[in-house]
Amino acid sequence: MAVARVTKITASSTSSFEDAVKTGLARAAKTVRGITGLEVISEKAKVEKGKIVEYRVTMELTFVLEG
Repeated sequence: MAVARVTKITASSTSSFEDAVKTGLARAAKTVRGITGLEVISEKAKVEKGKIVEYRVTMELTFVLEG
C-alpha cells in the first residue's frame, strides 16, 4: 500500500501563470522524488503602474513516500 504526502509551494514568473506552475514543478522535482500530481490552489499577480509584472501561483504537490 502506498502512502502519499501533500505539500504546498508558491512559485512566480514574469511570463504567465502557466510558466509559474512549470517553474515551481521543475524546482520541486529537483529535491522531491515521486511527484504524482499537483493542484493549483490560487493565482495572484503583482501589479505596477497598471501592468502585471509578476504572476504567482500557490499549488499543492502530491508525492508518494518511499520506504
